[in-house]
Parts: sequence; structure tokens; C-alpha cells
Amino acid sequence: MTYTLRFLPSVEEDAFAGYVWYELKASGLGEEFLRMFYSSSSELTYNPLLYPKVYGEFRRCLLRRFPYAVYFRTIGNQIVVFGLFHCARDPHTIKIKLQERDEPKRL
Repeated sequence: MTYTLRFLPSVEEDAFAGYVWYELKASGLGEEFLRMFYSSSSELTYNPLLYPKVYGEFRRCLLRRFPYAVYFRTIGNQIVVFGLFHCARDPHTIKIKLQERDEPKRL
């Protein structure tokens, strides 16, 4: 099956926050963080079911070199990325954030 990759808008905020933090630590490190994030995300399209379920239907992919994880769900032939969180965060907080982001938006 061929999967397409989609990011929620809030994931951009997660990635930017990580970028800023690493870039303040060392010039160029933020760029490396983003490269690892997008590389890991694109690898999901090959076999998303390889990654373990951690919260209901949410799966987790750990980034190489950085203590972050990509949280996603497969919905039909789409991989929807719901979050990019630091691994030191409280797991309960991550679960709540994912549930909030998973709720349909009301107009």
C-alpha cells in the first residue's frame, strides 16, 4: 500500500520550537534537528505499521540523534503526524496533547 504523509499545523509549531532551542545551543544544530525530523517522517511512508502503538491508535517513531519522537496515526492510506515531542515530557501530558489534537475541529 502506498501512503501519503500529512502534518497537522501544530506539528510545525513543535518542530519550530525544537529548532529554536537547538539553534540557540549551537549554530546549525537546529537545522540538523529539522533534517532528522523530516527524514524520520518520510521513512514512515515505507512501513508505518512497523512502529509500535503507544496510545490507542497513535504510533511513535523515535528520532535519531535527538531525544524526540514523532507521533502519528494511519488513517486509510494517509499517515497523519499529530505531534513532535521531547521524550523527557510526562507521558500523560503527551497523551492529553494527542487526544486534544485528534478531536475534530468545530466550526
